Amino acid sequence: MSLQISAQFSFELDDPTDVLLQFEAADLPEQRLIEADTRLTDAQHCARIAAQDDIGERIWLRAQGRFEVEYSASLEITRQEVELPTIGALPPHLLPAEAVPYLLDSRYIPADRFQSFVEAEFAGTSGGERIDAIRQWIAHNLSYVPGASGPYTDAAETFISRQGICRDYAHVMVTLARASTIPARYVACYAPGVSPQDFHAVAEVFLADPERDGGGTWQLVDGTGMADPVQTAKIGVGRDAADVSFLTSFGANRFLGSTVQVHSR
Repeated sequence: MSLQISAQFSFELDDPTDVLLQFEAADLPEQRLIEADTRLTDAQHCARIAAQDDIGERIWLRAQGRFEVEYSASLEITRQEVELPTIGALPPHLLPAEAVPYLLDSRYIPADRFQSFVEAEFAGTSGGERIDAIRQWIAHNLSYVPGASGPYTDAAETFISRQGICRDYAHVMVTLARASTIPARYVACYAPGVSPQDFHAVAEVFLADPERDGGGTWQLVDGTGMADPVQTAKIGVGRDAADVSFLTSFGANRFLGSTVQVHSR
């Protein structure tokens, strides 16, 4: 599966300000980067650094005034396609070090508060079957409503209001998975079929490897149902949205707008 991606966004900084960007699709074994082009406004400082879990890169900027970003890429996706309900879970004591942080609460993920809920609501399920049940619960109980949440909305608030956007759906998915003792992380991504088309967010859960005894593997899950894992390009991963925002400004900024286009062929 080949993906064609283009993205543009701009913002304005009144004073010299440090900014961290993460918007480029990562080059990974399951998503091979064929070609890419990134164009940035000149800045006082520009440097690339490794992103969380070494998936993708971030760009440090120090800039002032209007700043514009233009990005295009072509990728070949060869991600493993599996049926979630058929995959088991790994017991916590067998989890590798990389998965352990994704069992714990984070800024937008109060998972500990949902342990009683998941045990009552999804009793009798485990592993991929539990994740599939959570996905179905989210589809039936949450409404996709642009503007219903803000940058400080956490999963508990979304759970109560029962509405939000992809960011909120991913936070609830991650929260209920972690509350079920299944490692889960937040994934920023590009995917065709997202409406309205924009930077997208899904969850990724760590389950038993269906092809190797004793191993584990990360599996993408989209609570909104819009992104197909085999047509999804990861930008980066993190504990929650705070770790992998496409724009993090360490000072005042005015976001001027963005456009994203993703096509498969």
